[in-house]
Amino acid sequence: MTRRNLLYAQSGGVTAVINATAAAIIETARRHPEAIGAIYAARNGILGALAENLVDTAALDDAALAALALTPGGAFGSCRFDLDPPDQNPAQYDRLFDVFAAHDIGYFLYNGGNGSMDTVAKITAAAQARGFPITAIGVPKTVDNDLEGSDCSPGFGSAAKYVATSMLEAGLDLAAMSGSKGRVFVMEVMGRNAGWLAAATALAARDRVDAPPHIILLPEVAFDDETFLAKVREVVERLGYCTVTVSEGVRRADGSLVMEQGHDNKGHVQLGGAGQCIARLVSTRLGYKHHWAIPDYLQRAAGHLVSATDHAQARAVGTAAVEYAVAGRKAAMPAIIREADEPYRWRIGAVDTRAIANLERLVPAHFIREDGLHVTDAALRYLRPLVEGEVVRPYRDGLPDYSAVNLRSLRRRLPAQVS
Repeated sequence: MTRRNLLYAQSGGVTAVINATAAAIIETARRHPEAIGAIYAARNGILGALAENLVDTAALDDAALAALALTPGGAFGSCRFDLDPPDQNPAQYDRLFDVFAAHDIGYFLYNGGNGSMDTVAKITAAAQARGFPITAIGVPKTVDNDLEGSDCSPGFGSAAKYVATSMLEAGLDLAAMSGSKGRVFVMEVMGRNAGWLAAATALAARDRVDAPPHIILLPEVAFDDETFLAKVREVVERLGYCTVTVSEGVRRADGSLVMEQGHDNKGHVQLGGAGQCIARLVSTRLGYKHHWAIPDYLQRAAGHLVSATDHAQARAVGTAAVEYAVAGRKAAMPAIIREADEPYRWRIGAVDTRAIANLERLVPAHFIREDGLHVTDAALRYLRPLVEGEVVRPYRDGLPDYSAVNLRSLRRRLPAQVS
């Protein structure tokens, strides 16, 4: 077997467990000296690969890898950048393959979501067309839980644990402070088109009657002012308060967003503010005192509240990704396959990134109650095992002891990239 180097990169919004995947990839790659030489990482995803901004992971010993696996964020830097189709921008692929060739990269592992699987598929197609020897593997990750082909996505379980815990604790606070005038708390969570994180806040109720969250607004269900306000009024009149979870991407029947911040320089809609908009609607129309919160980065960066299930799955996909690469399984992605709910059992299976790239896995209809304002028992059975278990981590001075990764940059062997 020809010995080639491996390049790993992180992409998209990072998670509390993406570095656990990175650590597993490095550890597993070191167990294959017959196939894998050096193990490199690109800074800031595919942009780092194009810019030949690479680092060597050789300095990471066992203790450093163990610390890395418990650190949230993206240790090697991430990006939101999509490669053009190979036939539309061949120069982009010329540059990428020149970098691969310069550093003898035979394996490229890209850790991300839907767009990252598309990148893996594009690189595979371009390499095959040119006869370039590279095995590209997709490694799943996204707090949105919207990757097709996998029962769940690494990163989701920990984010779900955080938002469910936040709703549980906020609900206790609100119940203690409720009075005759009525109070409403609205929490806005991530979810552009898929409401998985919003649905996960239902776990806060723990089967208790009338426990928060009382209303869950999903992007999969068209928002109607009157239906929503009637439900808020009914809950407040009965309990004195009401808690609401809102997905940032909730839309009205005509498809328009309840709230958006604007557009970035590529024309992509910037979400945010749906929770505030809903809270103000309640205050204006019903006169209740209102509070609203946006966990924002907190929900995907909460390394102190990682789900043990999520952490184990994040490591498992990293291990499998290396095994797929060594076996030459081009364009494969290790997916999580659920075998049973109770007791929860899962395994890893391979899917083809070319079949799932850019697809979105939405919350299915049977997970949503008929009134569209909450989730069903089937959803809870799906969600519960994904947030189970805690990961023990070191603390220093009362705070989680997260370690920074300082690695040696590789010497560039090519001229600077031309934009």
